[in-house]
Amino acid sequence: MSVERQYFSTELLRWYKRERRDLPWRRTKDPYHIWVSEIMLQQTRVDTVIPYFNRFVGRFPTLRDLAAAPEDDVLKHWEGLGYYSRARNLQAAVREVVASYDAQVPSDKKAVSALKGVGPYTAGAILSIAYNKPEPAVDGNVMRVLSRYFLLEDDIAKPATRAGMESLAASLIPEGEASDFNQALMELGALVCTPKSPACGDCPVALHCMARQAGRERELPVKSKAKPPKPVLRLAALIEGTGRRAGQVLVRQRPASGLLAGMWELPHAEAPSADVWSSVEAGGSWLAGTLATEEGIRVRAGVLRGEAQHVFTHLVWHIRVIETELVDAQPLPDHYRWVGPEEFESYVWPNVFRRWLTEYFIARSS
Repeated sequence: MSVERQYFSTELLRWYKRERRDLPWRRTKDPYHIWVSEIMLQQTRVDTVIPYFNRFVGRFPTLRDLAAAPEDDVLKHWEGLGYYSRARNLQAAVREVVASYDAQVPSDKKAVSALKGVGPYTAGAILSIAYNKPEPAVDGNVMRVLSRYFLLEDDIAKPATRAGMESLAASLIPEGEASDFNQALMELGALVCTPKSPACGDCPVALHCMARQAGRERELPVKSKAKPPKPVLRLAALIEGTGRRAGQVLVRQRPASGLLAGMWELPHAEAPSADVWSSVEAGGSWLAGTLATEEGIRVRAGVLRGEAQHVFTHLVWHIRVIETELVDAQPLPDHYRWVGPEEFESYVWPNVFRRWLTEYFIARSS
């Protein structure tokens, strides 16, 4: 190992053992808990994950507990983290571990990597952190650190670059220190070698950082821009109950597969044009016709009651909520329910409708 590489590994470990954050998943070597934390941390900040992690492992402390749980219960304990396919894939993979490995997370790379939702990074994290195996765990933080320290100019959005980074990271792992070393790499990227304002003065490996020596630490890593999410204009119906249904709203459950599968929402649909979306009169008329045709729900549209936005990786829903009145008391489809504030927490909602309806019920009660 070169002087620069030896320095990097030695100083990074020394710094981590002195400065590492006290995080709940670092207080255990249970591979299941480490697995849960890594899935939650995908596309989500550490501070956000901590209470969710504590609540989730409190409710499902073992693999068998999660495997046996109803999906609605799992999603309810995931609610607010978003990217719900992560929770579904986790439960499916846990059930496979229970069935095929006697509820013991396998320590074999091939077996772990074959589990649903477990990619190269997650597999490396489980194997290195829980089992101290010298496997790389390369995420965005790690690629940023390595790009800067070694002045690597390859586009980190390309699979070939990631593969090269994995080989490099593996070569840096000191013998017997895989668990701490991989966490140290992640920690450095999260706390010091940050995307826009790297704190080079606080960096334990700054002395041999090639990007810093070249004055290019803010230029790296190189990453091609992803396509921006597609805007989608949607119209939603706020159908308020009357009589014995006063204080309730009519909601529906999404299909069992696909985007936001099985979750509850206000009835809504994609507007046919920007003109229809922006006009309350035209939008309300179109929405009423769509609900009658596609759902068998007859309503009369009224005023605009608010707007909301939901951001996915590839889409952005721009939603206008239009007050509507149920025209008659025809039998409702099986996937519709009347829900009031008392029942609200019993259902699993996408964040956009959770926020909107929470504010709606609060405003009605005040």
